[in-house]
Amino acid sequence: MNGDDPRMRRVPPQNGAPGRGPARRPAPPPPHGGRPPVEPPQVIRRGPGPPRGGRPTERYEPPRAYSQAPEGRQATPARPPAPGRGGKPGPRTHAPTQRQAPYRESEYAPTQRPVPDRGGRRRPPPPGRNAPYGGAAPRPRRRRKRHIGRWVLVFLLVLVTALVYAVVKLDGSLTRIDALGDYEDRVGNTAGTNWLLVGSDSRAGLSDEEAQGLATGGEVGDARTDTIILVHIPPSGRTTLVSLPRDSYVGIPGYGQDKLNAAFAFGGAPLLTQTVEIATGLHIDHYAEIGFAGFAGVVDGLGGIDVCVPQAINDPLAGIDIPAGCQELNGPEALGFVRSRATALADIDRMNNQRLFLSALLEKATSAATLANPFALWPMASNTARSLTVDSDDHIWDLARLAWSLRGDTLATSVPVGGFTDTASGNVVLWAKPDASRFFEALADGDPIPAELTTE
Repeated sequence: MNGDDPRMRRVPPQNGAPGRGPARRPAPPPPHGGRPPVEPPQVIRRGPGPPRGGRPTERYEPPRAYSQAPEGRQATPARPPAPGRGGKPGPRTHAPTQRQAPYRESEYAPTQRPVPDRGGRRRPPPPGRNAPYGGAAPRPRRRRKRHIGRWVLVFLLVLVTALVYAVVKLDGSLTRIDALGDYEDRVGNTAGTNWLLVGSDSRAGLSDEEAQGLATGGEVGDARTDTIILVHIPPSGRTTLVSLPRDSYVGIPGYGQDKLNAAFAFGGAPLLTQTVEIATGLHIDHYAEIGFAGFAGVVDGLGGIDVCVPQAINDPLAGIDIPAGCQELNGPEALGFVRSRATALADIDRMNNQRLFLSALLEKATSAATLANPFALWPMASNTARSLTVDSDDHIWDLARLAWSLRGDTLATSVPVGGFTDTASGNVVLWAKPDASRFFEALADGDPIPAELTTE
């Protein structure tokens, strides 16, 4: 038997196990501290060809939405391993170490980009300029409307506050007295609303220079009324202004028969209103009085009043010398115009001049040019409020309603006059009894005044 028979060969013991045959020289220790050799890690590349010296890998496909899934596309087949030296595949000891593929922006959809999570609530991206129909639209226009609405609200609040302040300020500037006192057998309520407007010759508060400039004349004593006008505002129809001559011969409670303006000198506003109620049979609801200085101040506050003077008046006592015709009168001139009796009919002409001037005054005071101009409205309103004396129950809004009722179409007339006579009180005016009674009965019942009884 040949000694080279492979069946007779002995297998060397593994891991130092003792063998049966003769001991052989031990193999040298492997490098790297006894660990098996490890091939270097291979980087998987995603180029057009397979990686060098590595295993073929499949192309990484990121997860896609259902709408982005390719139709009819097959997976890319794996490439065969590259041949090693000599045309044979290289040895494979273990799977190569794989590294995470680098992030490629082209792998994602072109309109989607990952947003890093910062631990907070994610805000949706703002829509583009060309947002799709039905998508979220930008809101700059709505915000602009909100800003405009806020400014309008602020403006209205400021306007209302200013109006409230002006009303309170003007109402506090009025001088109040108890002009409408109750008395026994007082006239009951009648139709409509009745105002008693009084222009007194009071010089209270005027210096000597101011009194001389206004040509008031005389000494300061008991005030008398230069102007007495009854304003009747019916439930329907036009407002009526009735001039009552100050020299009217009427009965004054407690003083007998005397001139109408004497009632103001005897008992002030309460006795005057009582005398007018008894003489006319009308219930007086409101009272307003203005003096010399206040009247001139109101006219100057409006910048003068345009009046068509029916006839020339030269009255040194009133301090005026004005020609006939349309012209502008300032404060002192207007005061002399409504006070003067230097005409043919004396007190009758003065009443007509007073009604004429009052209509012109109210027309300018309630015009759009005055009401829309705060620089003209406020001086006029403040001067009027400081110059007026009203009843304790009257307010600035009552005066505003009066002024509004006097604008437009009004009837300006006087009580029917029967003649003149001389008495112990001097020359007086007598009312035409039957006509005057019918005149005031129509007002009390709220009926139109018969045309034959008016002097329009």
